[in-house]
Amino acid sequence: MQKNNRAIVVGDVKKSFGKLVALNSLSFDVNNGDFFGLLGPNGAGKTTMVNMMATITKPSAGKINILGLNTETDSLAIRRKIGLVFQDSALDRQLTVEENLLFAGALHGLNSNFLKTKINEILKLFELNDRKKDVVGTLSGGQRRAIDIARGLIHEPEILFLDEPTIGLDVLTRMNIWRFIHKLQKSRGITVVLTTHYLEEAESCDNVCFIDKGELILNGKPERLINQFNAEILEIESLEIEDIYPDIMAIFGQGKLDYKTAYFKVEKDTKNLINEGLAIIKDRFGGKLKRISIRPVNLNDVFIWVTT
Repeated sequence: MQKNNRAIVVGDVKKSFGKLVALNSLSFDVNNGDFFGLLGPNGAGKTTMVNMMATITKPSAGKINILGLNTETDSLAIRRKIGLVFQDSALDRQLTVEENLLFAGALHGLNSNFLKTKINEILKLFELNDRKKDVVGTLSGGQRRAIDIARGLIHEPEILFLDEPTIGLDVLTRMNIWRFIHKLQKSRGITVVLTTHYLEEAESCDNVCFIDKGELILNGKPERLINQFNAEILEIESLEIEDIYPDIMAIFGQGKLDYKTAYFKVEKDTKNLINEGLAIIKDRFGGKLKRISIRPVNLNDVFIWVTT
């Protein structure tokens, strides 16, 4: 590990594709050993940022240092120190799990004996030792994703980039993938950089950076960002929510609306005012209401309220 505690330093980075500005003056740091979340909606610029940190593309302006190395002048040295798991699988579905990992290790010039030991170790971590000889095409989506991550770890990188690692997976499979990732990060002490638009997945990150339309919106520790919100979320569900929303908004202020639920930010320690407002709502629209609840704020709420 580097003496400098910062594994990644992104300084005033811009990236344009012709007239399209994908990233605009983005700056953030990632500490060694951190589990770091790069968060935002689809199209925010997350993958573009990962590709630049991984030396796949170059910034239009600004600098990126990875483990003390410059991405533009030291790209080969950086690639030996990082692992990258793409959104789309890099596995050959016609080969076995072991063959895929042997091929990945050979690309890094790993000794065959070391490589076989490493494959057994990683597959044990992901609880897939018994599938080593199976063709990748026979695995479930979650198992293939786990092997993608194993492939990125085969050369023992100091930093692992995970670009939308759970996209398209069901809830249970996503939970299992995160269990493996947290086990990995804890046991190896490597730096993990995650991109995701499933913001609830990032609440266990050490630090997060929110971007939207290529610009930095928020960054810091998840618990600090949530606590700074200093509120709770009132949810009112109704199949006629669009019709009654203006009247509810007149009581609770501007909220957020989806196809059947209205969300309102309500200040903590205002229980009496909330109860008075809810009494009016229930009296006026009682037969139309399906559910009313108040819950703690999460990262998704924080992001939605500052970006919309």
